[in-house]
Amino acid sequence: MDFSVLFTPEALVSILMLTFMEVVLGIDNIIFISLESNKLPENERKKATNIGLALAMVLRVILLFGINILIAASAEIIHFDNSIIKGGLSLQSIILMVGGLFLIYKSTTEIHHKLEVSEQTADSKTQGSSTMSKVVIQITLINIVFSADSILTAVGMTNGMTGALIIMITAIVISMIIMMLFANPVGIFVNNNPTIQILGLSFLILIGFMLITEAAHLGHVEILGNSVGAIPKGYLYFAIFFSLIVEILNMRIRKQKNIELSGATKKAQEEGIL
Repeated sequence: MDFSVLFTPEALVSILMLTFMEVVLGIDNIIFISLESNKLPENERKKATNIGLALAMVLRVILLFGINILIAASAEIIHFDNSIIKGGLSLQSIILMVGGLFLIYKSTTEIHHKLEVSEQTADSKTQGSSTMSKVVIQITLINIVFSADSILTAVGMTNGMTGALIIMITAIVISMIIMMLFANPVGIFVNNNPTIQILGLSFLILIGFMLITEAAHLGHVEILGNSVGAIPKGYLYFAIFFSLIVEILNMRIRKQKNIELSGATKKAQEEGIL
């Protein structure tokens, strides 16, 4: 490989853009890894998170070297045509669809568990309720879905560029290092705020639905004569960002009210009212 290509202005701009894109596309991955690692004992969570992100990096690099196989996976292998639905599915579409269904199932199950059980009981049952191997296997499976989607986007952005492969590998490694630095603080923040956990699980349901529609779009699926279109990722990430900002504002308001309530209670106790 000719590493000198990395220092051209075009390559540096591409690396910056690809790194930013990988970090943005990796947000959903971080959320999933954080929620899964939360099931482990506290002293194992950081290790599970780092293993999950390291696996994501390795899978992305492997897919880059096997990109021809990934592109070939777009060939149709299943075709259906009837009065209700018609179209076809490739291996790529099937991977995205199965991944989307898995995310929806996993997130819905977790939300149901958190709503059915009281907060204290849920924490005692959830934390330390899984094993490292089980968590790593689930993280690896979902990383396959996220990696395929991410790599196809990266290939599209660097198509025709000199040294595209080494540029993409460099951007992937840098983005994973950035995510490793911030994944654990994000995981702690999510773990300490139950409302953020529910919000994160809701995001994963949205992302799962997006993966299913993207799979149908790639297969040119039509339902009752209407083509299934892909959901623009920009809309989805804007909705996630907006919802997160609103929840952070709600958290600050709740914290301020608790401080005021605590102050009023203390004052009442000093005056002998309570």
